Amino acid sequence: MILRTKRLDLIPFQKTDETEFLKLNIDPFVRKYLWDDEIIDIDLVRELLKTNDDLFKNCSYGLWKAVLKEGQTVGYSGLWHFFEEKQPQLIYILKKNFTGFGYAREFSQAIIDYALSDLGFNFLAAATDEENIDSQRLAERLGMKLHEKRIEDEKETLFYRIEKNQ
Repeated sequence: MILRTKRLDLIPFQKTDETEFLKLNIDPFVRKYLWDDEIIDIDLVRELLKTNDDLFKNCSYGLWKAVLKEGQTVGYSGLWHFFEEKQPQLIYILKKNFTGFGYAREFSQAIIDYALSDLGFNFLAAATDEENIDSQRLAERLGMKLHEKRIEDEKETLFYRIEKNQ
């Protein structure tokens, strides 16, 4: 299930993408907030990609790599389960050298549209560490509003939300 934007193709990660997925997630810029600066290993990557494959098969969502039309991966976005929430949340990551070009907004908007239209979600949430100002700004540019603040994994976590008919 490929989603397309003006400049990007959003392609579901496959099990064969484990090296690329690992490199994205161990990058210091990415892992700072996504993995609380921990370096994940190949076993976790394989587990995540298996879960991703199952999610696409059973729920029609998961993680999509964001690839420029020219073929270079700039990051990824998708719908993923966090904090034992019933509904998946929006996730977005971008390689540092691709910041400032609007790619994260473009691919995240495609995921929001897909979730609210094709999947029929009534709302979509995204969580971010309180320290991650860039992620908060992106959520706001996507039309999301601060919905809740709570402690998750011993950190102040902000939950943004967009409603279907907002």
